[in-house]
Amino acid sequence: MRYRALGSTGIQVSALGLGTVKLGRNQGVKYPQQFAIPDDATAGLLINTALQLGINLIDTAPAYGNSEERLGHLLKGQRKHWVICSKVGEEFIDGKSAFDFSEKHTRFSVERSLVRLNTDYIDLVLVHSDGNDRDIIEKTPVLATLAELKKQGKIRSYGMSTKTVEGGIMAARLTDTVMATYNPEHRE
Repeated sequence: MRYRALGSTGIQVSALGLGTVKLGRNQGVKYPQQFAIPDDATAGLLINTALQLGINLIDTAPAYGNSEERLGHLLKGQRKHWVICSKVGEEFIDGKSAFDFSEKHTRFSVERSLVRLNTDYIDLVLVHSDGNDRDIIEKTPVLATLAELKKQGKIRSYGMSTKTVEGGIMAARLTDTVMATYNPEHRE
């Protein structure tokens, strides 16, 4: 497995990461076919296989149903082997996404994720964009709040999962890292 620095963080991550939306949520997701959420034995096998293959980056979010809680249990005793990425801003409630980029909700979300993930720090926290990247960056306190949480040691780094090219460029100038959409079929 190849490893590289994650943005400007200095954190070394595998070239491939393990996304975990399918560990905690199977409604309202953008996949071509329905799927069942795996049981703990199957999820544990997936995580252990990923680790054996050299994958050390695991991605989750509060909007991924109970993914964070499951990972808190499944990663017990393995924390040092994983770079954990979670998110703030999006909640999935009653089958719909809701967004809150306020300071209060950002702090609440990080504290809740720490408990759910059974860890005392999160390696990377990304803002889960609603598509209005520029407004989130310019008109909400979410990035400043994450910067404070980084200073407090609750998170090691922060960034933004953007939906627009403009948002990705702006976030790259202001944060440690950016999760940008890339589709080889649509590269405008």
